[in-house]
Amino acid sequence: MARAKTAVEWLASVAPDPEACRWEWERNPLGVALLPAGKAWDVLILPGELGHPTLDVLTRILDQPGPVLLDFADDRMGFFVPPGTAARWIGTGVRTAGADTWIVVPYPGRSTGTVRWLIPPDGSGTLTDPSLLELAMHEAAAGPTDPENT
Repeated sequence: MARAKTAVEWLASVAPDPEACRWEWERNPLGVALLPAGKAWDVLILPGELGHPTLDVLTRILDQPGPVLLDFADDRMGFFVPPGTAARWIGTGVRTAGADTWIVVPYPGRSTGTVRWLIPPDGSGTLTDPSLLELAMHEAAAGPTDPENT
């Protein structure tokens, strides 16, 4: 059985020069790299007020959602989804990063002052299914349900 790539290898694999990316990433005091979306993953960026409850729903229905980033002010959350999702996504208030876009990605396992992993990549390429993410967003947007009234 082939050994799964580490999270660092998986993330750096999308860089124009993965080896240079890893070298810079490990030595950059900020612990971040600018990586192209649209190759191994796209990112759906939700406002924090929707992202947090969406992640709560996702973690109730999935054993392992894909990687999730959070910006330093808890204003935006980035859910890693399959490539091509950004080009097809239609949703008010949701920003996308797909082909021909770049995102700031922290080194796995390190805290940075700009962005951090809520769910770090596991190196296996696990991504969040966009259909499940959309359902979780709808449930989160609907707000909490009162179990006594259901």
